[in-house]
Amino acid sequence: MTAVLHPAPPQRPAPTAHRAEPSPSWFRTRRSGLALTILLAATAVVYLWNLTASGYANTFYAAAAQAGSQNWKAWFFGSLDTSNFITVDKPPASLWVMGLSGRIFGFSSASLLVPQALMGVGSVALVYAAVKRVATPAAGLVAGAVLAATPAAALMFKFDNPDALLVLLMTLAGYFVIRAMCTAVGRRAAMWVALAGVALGFAFLTKMLQGLMVLPAFGAAYLIAGQVRLRTRLFHLVIGAASVVISAGWWVLAVWLWPADSRPYIGGSTNNSVMDLVLGYNGLGRLFGSAGGSSGMAGGSAGSSFGGSTGLDRLFGSEMGIQISWLIPAALIALVFGLLARGRAPRTDLLRASLILWGGWFLVTGLIFSYMSGTIHPYYTVALAPAVAGMIGVGGYALWLVRARWIGRCGLAAMMLAAGIWSWVLLHRNAEWLPMLKWILLAGTVVGAILVLVGAKGRFRKLAVAGLIIGSLAGITGSASYAIATAATTHGGSIPTAGPTGAVSDSGMGGGGGMGGDQGRGDGGALPNSDDASSNPTASGPGTTSGPGTSSGSESTSELTAMLVNAGTTWSAATNGSQSAATYELASDTAVMAIGGWSSDPAPTLDQFIEYVADGEVHYYIASGQGGSPKDSQGGDSTSSAIQEWVEANFTSTTVGNSTIYDLSGYVG
Repeated sequence: MTAVLHPAPPQRPAPTAHRAEPSPSWFRTRRSGLALTILLAATAVVYLWNLTASGYANTFYAAAAQAGSQNWKAWFFGSLDTSNFITVDKPPASLWVMGLSGRIFGFSSASLLVPQALMGVGSVALVYAAVKRVATPAAGLVAGAVLAATPAAALMFKFDNPDALLVLLMTLAGYFVIRAMCTAVGRRAAMWVALAGVALGFAFLTKMLQGLMVLPAFGAAYLIAGQVRLRTRLFHLVIGAASVVISAGWWVLAVWLWPADSRPYIGGSTNNSVMDLVLGYNGLGRLFGSAGGSSGMAGGSAGSSFGGSTGLDRLFGSEMGIQISWLIPAALIALVFGLLARGRAPRTDLLRASLILWGGWFLVTGLIFSYMSGTIHPYYTVALAPAVAGMIGVGGYALWLVRARWIGRCGLAAMMLAAGIWSWVLLHRNAEWLPMLKWILLAGTVVGAILVLVGAKGRFRKLAVAGLIIGSLAGITGSASYAIATAATTHGGSIPTAGPTGAVSDSGMGGGGGMGGDQGRGDGGALPNSDDASSNPTASGPGTTSGPGTSSGSESTSELTAMLVNAGTTWSAATNGSQSAATYELASDTAVMAIGGWSSDPAPTLDQFIEYVADGEVHYYIASGQGGSPKDSQGGDSTSSAIQEWVEANFTSTTVGNSTIYDLSGYVG
């Protein structure tokens, strides 16, 4: 008898390659490219539209960018003023970008903020590219849209804080790690890991230790899923660590070797050193609330503008919640169910590796934000946005692959319902704003979940596609609505918050240098600058107050500005606190000495200040922006009090507008 051999049916390859499943026929390369173009164009429109309405936004960083656009030493160190008295309380990488933009295009609101908006577009493109590489263009578009529609992202990519560059660099590093996991060629993988280390090194030079929070997740993902052998993967991680140290350490070393008497004081430090800034104010002081330099207020007891009370619910609280939490429940479901769905996949499975990367990023950073006792502001949560986007894009796609099984259907349905329910909760907190929206979105996610559950297999399969589209659109619309409202609202001060006008006030430590300063006004309350009026719009938002030295009459502000412009000294004036100094600098385009820096920095001492005055380097002393004492303003401590007492005892005051001015010229000593 002749045996009849039946060939085995072709086996579908396991979804472990660079693409787990090809894109559907209706979404081929050309259409995906068009869709990406539309996404990036829409992101650019939202982030760039009416961008200069916020003027200089955070005047503290704006003044430093202005100084860097005019003086190379100020640019290198991140000085607040062109005469290099003191730096900002962060490393200077973000100021390098804004300072170069100002030097090339002329310093203005546009040259200050356009680079920030473009960083947002770049971050969306990188998230898309990272997710597409392990999944499909459609999944990448979903992830990119989630990032673009995050309120905290819409806030920070239209603002001049360092967070925009920080997010771009961390996302770039994540993309490089995914590229490393996608190759089995050792040298190429090493190159991608090294590039990731360089990106994180510059993230450190943007916001110090916060830029390194993603390191554990990135290292774990590559160690677990890299395609080269274990010994080689370990060696590659050593290369990556060395790249971080070199790309971050060169600037630290340069500052350490630079003679202290020929560079600015390192703002935020207690002893004029970068390492004290790293380990104190921007390090342990942030985590544990210890002094560690000028650590400011502790997050656990300073109210919602400083993070509220610690705990797992901090990210979902009344102020942080509207910044970032819209899609966190859906993202966590995508992470858990996505990992379960890839349970039997090989070690090198790229979908699981990507979930480890994005999920680890979110969990490590989220837990630190939830429990850190030092200074934390709601907008810090923008650092979580790429992770949330990646978890939803990759996890959702992993569940769609197994939609014929219960884990896929239930996971997708749970993601939609979680997004709809939590959007309802967040929108209900601001019940007067679009009151019907929360019900529409909740209904949309319920309908989408039902269609996915009943239509994932059998003759109703097309219903699953419809359900996925309906549920996804409804799930993201709540976040997108707040992102658009955020982008349409002007923001100023140092603690901006997302959301529509009136939802949550900007608890700005704005232009006046004190708590509750400029909140809605784009110029931070700075004095009018006749040379660049477009950068300091007069239109104001909610909570507008006058900045230091301003008054209701233009004559007094013009008089004070003219005095500073014509001072003819190294520093036109000295005043207490960096933010007060910043507003005068932006108005007069002169160097103003910020006594005490951002918050009680021990610079200058009384003897040093007397020496500056005796040498004719400071023309005026501005006692206070709004009639308060030095202890009421930033930088107020025993040193600034002693300086003001010495000035009051040796010079005669005059009043200009709301400011008390002392002419220090002609002092013999």
